[in-house]
Amino acid sequence: MQTINEAHFDNFLGSIQFNPIATVISDPNLRDNPIVAVNDAFCVLTQYPPEEVVGRNCKFLAGDETEPWLTDKIRDGVRRHSPVLVEILNYKRDGTKFRNAVLVAPIFDDGDILRYFLGTQVELPEENWDLFPNRKRHARALVGDLSNRQRQVLQKITQGRRTKQIAHELSLSEKTIEMHRALLFRKLNAINVADAVRIGIDAGL
Repeated sequence: MQTINEAHFDNFLGSIQFNPIATVISDPNLRDNPIVAVNDAFCVLTQYPPEEVVGRNCKFLAGDETEPWLTDKIRDGVRRHSPVLVEILNYKRDGTKFRNAVLVAPIFDDGDILRYFLGTQVELPEENWDLFPNRKRHARALVGDLSNRQRQVLQKITQGRRTKQIAHELSLSEKTIEMHRALLFRKLNAINVADAVRIGIDAGL
């Protein structure tokens, strides 16, 4: 989805604290892909303090009624190093159930080696639990308003491609890709890459 190097990682970790969406970063190079960074929004959403989050795999949010097929879908996306979006039943620290729109996306270094996973969580109001088909239709409508080239770029972003890779695969300059990316973000009203990936996945890209 995006790239990072060691020199920039501390800044990247700091930046998630300013994200109003619950966010964690996990390290697949460690046993069981544990969380290595968490923001305040995640702690507010799940009721877990940072010291009970860091070092654990996000599966601790699962419970008796969590759908195993959706857990498998997340696991498969992680295995394939591909972005994945599911709406899964999770549990807060006090045992409260909530429908969680979970996005997991890979982060590669400059050598195209997988370094981390970015995970975001959005609580869905109970009355909206059955609105997923409507949201998918809305996403398809948004993507339908993009130009052909913008749809191509969004599809590549959704597949976890970096700007440099997209430029190579579409035979365009990185500057041109960045221009299309900025335009499609504006049309999708996407604040960041995670928002764009969510819409791309919902639209079936």
